[in-house]
Amino acid sequence: MSIPPTTIQSTRTHLRAQMPVARKWAYWDHAAVAPLSAPAQTAVQNWLTQATEEGDTVWLDWARQLQATRASAARLLGAEVDEIALVPNTTAGINLLAEGFPWQAGDNVVTLADEFPSNLYPWMHLERQGVTTRRVPTRQGRVDLDALAAACDARTRVVSASWVGYANGCRRDVGALAEIAHAHGAFFFLDAIQGLGVFPLDVRQTPIDCLAADGHKWLLGPEGAGIAYLSPACRERLRPIGVGWNSVVHAADFSRIELNLKPSAARYEGGSYNMAGFLALGASLDLLLSLGVSHVAAAILEITDQACEQLQGLGATIHSPRDTAAESSGIVSFQLPDRDPQKIRQHCLREGVALACRGGQLRISGHAYNNGDDLARLVAALRMV
Repeated sequence: MSIPPTTIQSTRTHLRAQMPVARKWAYWDHAAVAPLSAPAQTAVQNWLTQATEEGDTVWLDWARQLQATRASAARLLGAEVDEIALVPNTTAGINLLAEGFPWQAGDNVVTLADEFPSNLYPWMHLERQGVTTRRVPTRQGRVDLDALAAACDARTRVVSASWVGYANGCRRDVGALAEIAHAHGAFFFLDAIQGLGVFPLDVRQTPIDCLAADGHKWLLGPEGAGIAYLSPACRERLRPIGVGWNSVVHAADFSRIELNLKPSAARYEGGSYNMAGFLALGASLDLLLSLGVSHVAAAILEITDQACEQLQGLGATIHSPRDTAAESSGIVSFQLPDRDPQKIRQHCLREGVALACRGGQLRISGHAYNNGDDLARLVAALRMV
């Protein structure tokens, strides 16, 4: 569906007004650690004031807000509230599946060779149980679906992949990946951290079994507060890990010792919450939902398309797939000929432009609030190197 230019501009303007970082920085590093939104900042400040002045007398109010965060995460994914777990980070969400699945020696996991380490090490760690990890090469981040299918067999239990490649921003066809997993009777896990909140995803339309994403990138929340989605079939099969007082249906009754686990995904939450983090995450989720994720996506693709055009005008080589909107994301990886990426990055930081280096290349990752002024500052800084 085409988004009108006026809607894209309205989305950009509205979100920019909620991003204090834009007053100082041309911030192009959301794929690393994003700045907090103003609503997230307010949520943390309110929690800090209450925690300092009121102690635990307002804990029940925080708990209600926590459930609102869970409900917002469910809305974002088209999921049921009881399918959402609040987790510390993406790695914790991956390990719900990696450590909780009933593995047998000879089983295997199929994943991609260019995954971020968090989506490799938990699977590789299963070698002690006789489980092998098969890493399928990609080409410029693109997945060869035939090669992925060929790597699967009757002993494949999980296919795990990132929605968006962290290094060059290639966005994958999640439905096609899930179809391959299910054709081999395997669960499909999606590392969604580089796409969630800025590209539409509905788990009712796309049959994902398990998903995780931390909130400190595109969701504009703080580190240490993320979400996981677990389908009913996945919850039924997994052994809960990290079980604690908060895992049982009578969590508030500490004198009643019965291991009666919650039927919902909240059974995986174990102990106390990062209250400030999850309240802030909820505030940013609500902000993004209010804008409309499809509108956010359109604004991101527009500004990064413009960035690619101007970077090429500087002589840069673009290493991110940008042939189609379906492959494009907020991440653009590029090289400037005969120049040291680390020195370029340090120069840009001195000029108030934030970007990253990954794999020997420069990487920008623009959000929907980045505008022409930010792009002009980026190009000017690169010209000065």
